[in-house]
Amino acid sequence: MTETPHAGSMLRCGKHLLDLTRPRVMGILNVTPDSFSDGGRHQRLDDARRHAERMLAEGADIIDVGGESTRPGAQPVALDAERERVLPVVEMLTREFDALVSVDTSAPQIITEAARAGAGLINDVRALTRDGALAAAAQSALPVCLMHMQGEPQTMQQAPHYAEPIEVAVIDFLRQRVAACEQAGIPRARLLLDPGFGFAKTLEHNLQLLNRLSALDALDLPLLVGVSRKRMIGEALGREVSQRLPGGLALAVMALERGARILRVHDVAPTRDAIDMAWAVLQERVENE
Repeated sequence: MTETPHAGSMLRCGKHLLDLTRPRVMGILNVTPDSFSDGGRHQRLDDARRHAERMLAEGADIIDVGGESTRPGAQPVALDAERERVLPVVEMLTREFDALVSVDTSAPQIITEAARAGAGLINDVRALTRDGALAAAAQSALPVCLMHMQGEPQTMQQAPHYAEPIEVAVIDFLRQRVAACEQAGIPRARLLLDPGFGFAKTLEHNLQLLNRLSALDALDLPLLVGVSRKRMIGEALGREVSQRLPGGLALAVMALERGARILRVHDVAPTRDAIDMAWAVLQERVENE
């Protein structure tokens, strides 16, 4: 466990201040027709409102709104379609619930417009590699989560291969993206990192990466981890998507032990209990050593 808080432990997210000296839960709100576990369930604004309200009541610290599925094999989404899905939900969540909203996007136009709509965090699976994304993120003045991925969602699971240990590949990629952000005027204090479980990684890669997750401490930035309902659980346990909660809770606790500070999940209430219980045990160790 990381005992010393990172330099970015207090993260300014628009008008919100996110304290990362303790673990936080990010609830997933997909407003897409084709996300792997909940596609089509929250496309209508009323459905999105009800689901977000439930996650906030269950203890979500952040609501992550995504308008483009990035599951393996997912097809790109037109900018207008992503805009129509995402922006009304961001506006509703900030207006009605004063929620800390993260927007899961790679499009520079959506980064800019979501910031204007009240979003407090940008969560980009492509780590600001699209043309214009670095400039848009810098201009937004919002924190950004950079994720590791090789290739694009359409092709990323077609025999992913790394010439070095997976944790080394992830660290090298993220270090380069952090440097690109700093060069573009985004300070380190506004950055978070996501190792990208399930993105261009085999089951063996995912297991190795979780075991070695604490190696990412070398980057000295807060870690966001998303393993909820993912294929790695299905492959390891032989479970369908609807049966992956117990495996996901085990992975969330293990990620927390290895330094994760934000857990991105579909099932907020059980995850909140699992990580709060694990955190109580870990804190006892810190306080009594």
